[in-house]
Amino acid sequence: MAESHALRSGCPINLTLEILGDRWSLLVLRDLMFGNRRHFRELLGKSEEGIASNILADRLKKLMAQGMITRADDPTHKQKAIYSLTEKSIQLVPVMAMVGGWGRRHLQVSEELAIRAQVLEEGGPPMWEAFMEELRRLHLGKPGDGRSVFAELQAAYEAVAARTRGDTAPAATSS
Repeated sequence: MAESHALRSGCPINLTLEILGDRWSLLVLRDLMFGNRRHFRELLGKSEEGIASNILADRLKKLMAQGMITRADDPTHKQKAIYSLTEKSIQLVPVMAMVGGWGRRHLQVSEELAIRAQVLEEGGPPMWEAFMEELRRLHLGKPGDGRSVFAELQAAYEAVAARTRGDTAPAATSS
């Protein structure tokens, strides 16, 4: 394990919480996974929860040290880095789907922000597997051209967002 502090126990739940137990780490992974936010500024500025830049920098560093994400120079901009999920993080898709489904069923959530969790929960393991394959293509450069679960989740979100705004046309995207 990359951290130098003593572990409290060898329990798999404890060890997982040692890596993922703080909300910001999970939210950074969520934004990389479901928001396809790959740059520091995207992670900082597009988070619903408003993470502070020093906390984001710290969590990115910790997630890299744990082998959950990687950082590489962005070939399109020499002063930017691009963050990618590792296989270790990609395998959290079923966990994230279950956590989102639980929250949707038991907590007061907004319809807009809960629709992705609902679609993932209803899609079950076949959808989770397809999403993990898509994330492997996007983040690990694996070959393939399967189903775009990301596009399905985004379309469901946009449909609910348009309905809650009273629109009948799809949401306009900004350039």
